Amino acid sequence: MNRVDWEGLRPAKADRKGIWGWMLFDWAAQPFFTVVTTFIFGPYFVSRLTSDPVSAQAMWSNMATISSVIIALLSPVLGAIADQSGGRKPWIALFAVIKIACLMGLWLAVPGSPLIYPMIFMILASIAAEFSIVFNDSMMPRLIERHEVGKISNMAWGIGYLGGMIVLIFVVAFLAGNPQTGLTLLGLHPLFGLDPHTGADARITGPIAALWYLIFILPMFVFTPDAEAKHPLLAAIKIGIAEIGSTLGELRQRRSLLRFLVARMVYQDGVNGLLILGGAFAAGMFGWATIEIGLYGIILNIVAIFGCLVAGVIDKKIGSKATVVISLTLLLLATIGIISTGPGYTFFGLMTLPADKTSGLFSTGAEKAYILYGVLIGLAFGPVQASSRSYFSRSISVQEAGRYFGIYALAGRATSFMATLAFSVVTYTTGSAHLGMATLIIFLGAGLFLLISTPYPADRKEE
Repeated sequence: MNRVDWEGLRPAKADRKGIWGWMLFDWAAQPFFTVVTTFIFGPYFVSRLTSDPVSAQAMWSNMATISSVIIALLSPVLGAIADQSGGRKPWIALFAVIKIACLMGLWLAVPGSPLIYPMIFMILASIAAEFSIVFNDSMMPRLIERHEVGKISNMAWGIGYLGGMIVLIFVVAFLAGNPQTGLTLLGLHPLFGLDPHTGADARITGPIAALWYLIFILPMFVFTPDAEAKHPLLAAIKIGIAEIGSTLGELRQRRSLLRFLVARMVYQDGVNGLLILGGAFAAGMFGWATIEIGLYGIILNIVAIFGCLVAGVIDKKIGSKATVVISLTLLLLATIGIISTGPGYTFFGLMTLPADKTSGLFSTGAEKAYILYGVLIGLAFGPVQASSRSYFSRSISVQEAGRYFGIYALAGRATSFMATLAFSVVTYTTGSAHLGMATLIIFLGAGLFLLISTPYPADRKEE
């Protein structure tokens, strides 16, 4: 059958300001994932908000599981509704209000307080963040030339990591005091009198991420063109829900597209698990405080920006599929390295390392080895997601972008609770977070295996 007529279905090209407004959405959104979920508030939740790190790691994983199930169930419905209502911006605005309010609430998570409240705030903020991404991603085919999709998608991810890194640097340099000295990484007293003993250095990341998001999504609303309104909201909801069944039925005729979605569903589980659990895992193993975990995050984000820029060039030259395959291979190697490392060793004990801890940061050999594996993660976790997005965008039409990006979000979240659930079950059963992390290898490896045999682009309707 014929390939999707991308150019024939796309409206007039967005101007430079419109595309930059769209890319700045990633800049606005990323601090939530970088600073709150992965490197500062997440590790704080695990290691400082409670005195039981293993149970806290499992509870953090449960938070991700609940979020993922809700996102998986509702993303296709919202995507289909978006196609019928036309405009994406009103939906993004709605979920921005929810996300910002919940992030502000994280300030209340003082040590010793009930875990249930920050858990609820994180669930709602995560849901709102992911739903916003569905609508933002579905704007891409309408704005960008097909041959530029991979480059622009990776650039947007790189810009996002830059935004996340800037906020992370600000936190560890000016806000996060060492519990022993009370001073920040630069040797300064924390701004605003933030006391690390009350968790203020970590709790403040919620309000900061909320304010950052509020400010930097504005260019998208001002400069990026939205689709024209089609149906009133109630009619759009009715038609959109009715379309879900037909969309899923279409996938039976588009077997290559379905195979790609299944492959992404599996490997994205591993990627999500690695991002959600990686910082908390390091904090639990090495006892890293906010400064150490924040500096580790800065290193990863610097590498991630470089990785996305390089991947944008690679994607344009050899395609999105090859870029994703390379990235998944690097993530597999990094995950094996991480689980092979413990105090005083790496490579499952085949290489012993100095275990004496001095006064410097990352002073043991195992910590240095962990950072090296983290560099591989930094190189790969941006491109694997950005080029997956461009792979999919090349495979669908403008007219079906909303409902299919809803399915795309479903594929990214439908079973993502399996990775975090597997971590929780294995960690609870064995008492070993190392064995829990090892389950991620299954998801990354199986997804890579499925992707290798998937056509590129996956845009043929087959009979």
